[in-house]
Amino acid sequence: MYERYFGLRELPFSLTPNTHFYLNSETHQQALELLLVALRNREGFIKISGEVGTGKTLVCRKLLNSLEGEYVTAYIPNPGLSPESLYLAVAEELDVEVDLSLGGHHVLKQINIKLIELASQEKRVALVIDEAQAMPEETIEALRLLSNLETESAKLLQVVLFGQPELNELLSRPSLRQLQQRITFQHNITALNKQALQQYVGHRMSLAGYNGPALFDKRAVALLYRSSKGVPRLINILCHKALMSAFGQGDRVVTRRHIKKAIQDTESVSMPRFSWLPLGGS
Repeated sequence: MYERYFGLRELPFSLTPNTHFYLNSETHQQALELLLVALRNREGFIKISGEVGTGKTLVCRKLLNSLEGEYVTAYIPNPGLSPESLYLAVAEELDVEVDLSLGGHHVLKQINIKLIELASQEKRVALVIDEAQAMPEETIEALRLLSNLETESAKLLQVVLFGQPELNELLSRPSLRQLQQRITFQHNITALNKQALQQYVGHRMSLAGYNGPALFDKRAVALLYRSSKGVPRLINILCHKALMSAFGQGDRVVTRRHIKKAIQDTESVSMPRFSWLPLGGS
């Protein structure tokens, strides 16, 4: 594709969350620092929310990497599970052997035994759930029961929830108020501002191997910001398409014209107001 043309080792704007490209933007770093502090202080429930595409899963993976060696982690990426399936998923993550014929109560008991064993070895355990807004209400109640596992002095399991704003609505239901009250730390990941967007683009280009003057000119960055609204996933989509457009036209700089073409090719993005201004050659 365009990697060789622009002197890149790899695609800089892949949609796959890759911690290699993690940027310490203010909103993401605040989320990660809060998570690490809360977990190390043995807080029971922690919630991270944010709109689609703002980088929650990337922060989630960065957290899991940061906890390696310090915590035993159980990661549930697709939580649209029944209560029993949740218990089985946690058991599998913690290498707990269970008899499937004995039901959820047996699985919960075996998880408890495993958690006590890990605690005796001075190992902390964190359950990390991504896309938590997809959890059925009865599964959230099962999660609450799971979090009840404790000794006289400490919780045996800490829970981190990552989810879209719908998670906040879900947890605000009267039937789930007990779990809502247990959330002691929370953070909302926001979109990038214009300065952070410019750093984000440059950061990813550099890590992908680019070495040269800014490849995206100022007017391109301005339109990119207004059209993506600072959402990293949309930034990635538009930058990838703009680079393809520049490559296809034999251009060495990404201009406003290339960003406009990328917008036109992307259903989830529309041209911002005042896009009627003449484009000229840039």
